[in-house]
Amino acid sequence: MASEQNLRAILDKLDYTDDARVVEQIAAQTQVVKARLKGIRNKVVVMSGKGGVGKSMTTVNLALALARSGQRVGLVDVDLNGPCVPQMLGIRGATLTYGPEGAFPPVGPLGIKVASMDFLINTNAPVRWKGPMDLSPVWLGMTEMNVIREFLSDIVWGELDYLLADLPPGAAADKPPLLSGLISDLAGAVVVTTPSEVASNVVQKSIAYAQEVGIEVLGVIENMSEYRCPSCGEENPLFEGDTETMCDALGLPLLGRIPFDRTFAKTFDKGNPLLDETYPTIQKFQEIARKVETLLDYKKVLSEKS
Repeated sequence: MASEQNLRAILDKLDYTDDARVVEQIAAQTQVVKARLKGIRNKVVVMSGKGGVGKSMTTVNLALALARSGQRVGLVDVDLNGPCVPQMLGIRGATLTYGPEGAFPPVGPLGIKVASMDFLINTNAPVRWKGPMDLSPVWLGMTEMNVIREFLSDIVWGELDYLLADLPPGAAADKPPLLSGLISDLAGAVVVTTPSEVASNVVQKSIAYAQEVGIEVLGVIENMSEYRCPSCGEENPLFEGDTETMCDALGLPLLGRIPFDRTFAKTFDKGNPLLDETYPTIQKFQEIARKVETLLDYKKVLSEKS
């Protein structure tokens, strides 16, 4: 595993003997993660590389759209320092339930199983990392990776059709290779951007990085493509960028465009997900979910033939 090799390389450079058998423990825990995720058909990460593009909102609504179509869905909030998925789904304050098999995640709207650091900390309490990481960002990154690895190995997901992982905002360079190492059968990544040229420039780098570490990019979702008037429903452009041209240049499908919708955003901000399937913005997410399902089904057919 890439993460184990990286850890061993760091220990070698430090001329540090692995008396605690850390690498061996990580390898064992990685096997537990594989066993935990065995009953999940499709594992997908949602990432951006650029903060402020509405990635978590997009992840939550993609999960809801898949659940509406009859899929069994799980969602893991990988943002350890700023978890917000429980708030959007209206289950903030819920807790993990522990049993002999492990930790059972709370269930949100439409039966979505959710794992988040928010369930393990007090309301509004910051996550503080203590120890060697106080002196080095390298140790901080390793500590966060260990927490994610332990998180995935402890959660009892059961049988699911989809598990979506909401990656942290910004570059978060250590998270994609960690997840690709932990999840050997990762189906791919969905990338979120806005039409802003600033966002597009950063997102292109994130796409290239994901592909370099072996993650297949399934497609791009353009968020905040337009502003939807809450009074009349009219939609007008917010940015001057061109996500479709970017996707064509990269050879990736544009999965869909989502407008900035104040009414829609307000319901999730208040922890009251808008579940009316006839609402225009929800219909756009339903279309995106169908495309993702079709892409993954097609991939599965190709792999079975090869």
